[in-house]
Amino acid sequence: MNIWTYIGKRLLLMLPTLIGVIAITFAVIQFVPGGPVEQMLAELKGQVGAGEVSSRGPADYRGRQGIDADRVKEIQALYGFDKPPAERFWQMLKGFATFDLGQSFYHHKDVWELVKSKLPVSISIGLWTFFLTYLISLPLGIAKAVREGSRFDVVSSIVVLVGYSIPGFVLGVFLLVMFAGGSFFHWFPLRGLTSDDWDTLSWFGKIKDYLWHITLPIAASVAGSFAVMTMLTKNTFLEEIRKQYVLTARAKGLSERTVLYKHVFRNALIPLVTGFPAAFIGAFFAGSLLIETLFSLDGLGLLSYESVIRRDYPVVMGTLYLFTLIGLVVKLIGDLCYVWTDPRVQFESLSR
Repeated sequence: MNIWTYIGKRLLLMLPTLIGVIAITFAVIQFVPGGPVEQMLAELKGQVGAGEVSSRGPADYRGRQGIDADRVKEIQALYGFDKPPAERFWQMLKGFATFDLGQSFYHHKDVWELVKSKLPVSISIGLWTFFLTYLISLPLGIAKAVREGSRFDVVSSIVVLVGYSIPGFVLGVFLLVMFAGGSFFHWFPLRGLTSDDWDTLSWFGKIKDYLWHITLPIAASVAGSFAVMTMLTKNTFLEEIRKQYVLTARAKGLSERTVLYKHVFRNALIPLVTGFPAAFIGAFFAGSLLIETLFSLDGLGLLSYESVIRRDYPVVMGTLYLFTLIGLVVKLIGDLCYVWTDPRVQFESLSR
């Protein structure tokens, strides 16, 4: 099986998976109480507890008492709930096929435009978290593997495990109290990604202002990521160092540097490289809601949470579609990286 046949086969398998995920979520949404129709009716009646009723409830439920039936039908038509679920699902799929994600009920904006407006924050946190994690963890893991059992290995293990044990939001609170005008120093800003006078700053001033704002959020996000990648790198390199081909290379008189970087490095990187695409994309879209909330960063994590709370179904379904599609593509790229890194793996074995 050549590469293009394998890619084509995987792309065809993505379609039912994608539709299945969307269908299950859409079905669950139909039974979730407190939908946009109920929230609108509650506002008309001045009620607070709109979440107590279901969008599929009887015509005389509490949220509709005292409201004209024609008005209720107008509100249902406004949000598209005047159509049967099957018809709404089919229209949604047709829109998704052309990347038309619909309009947000709450923000009254195109969902795709809404997602793009949140991307700068998620990209900032994701890129810095990803690159700092890999740039520090890989060399540190290799150094720990080479010096296994030494004082450096023990001390560094304690440090990364302590960092891993501290939740990101707890570290974020500590950093704000210590360095953002809490009880001690005021070295960094309390919130936001840029200053209010961002547009008036010079090119160098904008870079400085951006780095000044992003330092504390990134420190809180990265601290817990080091341990997993560092220990994975160490254990992978240790496993390769103990194999027979390394002993043979040493017996031939090769230097430790040559053995490590010419022979061990390529084989040890296989499990790390195959997870590279998923980690790269995950850093963008798996931002911490608590970190974004703590530092007042309006990113995709906060958008997803608010859309669920407010029953903003177009945003929920649109972001789910995008994230699922990206996840499936990233899984395919990860498999291709695995074959590229280790030529012994054939596409036939991956397709089984």
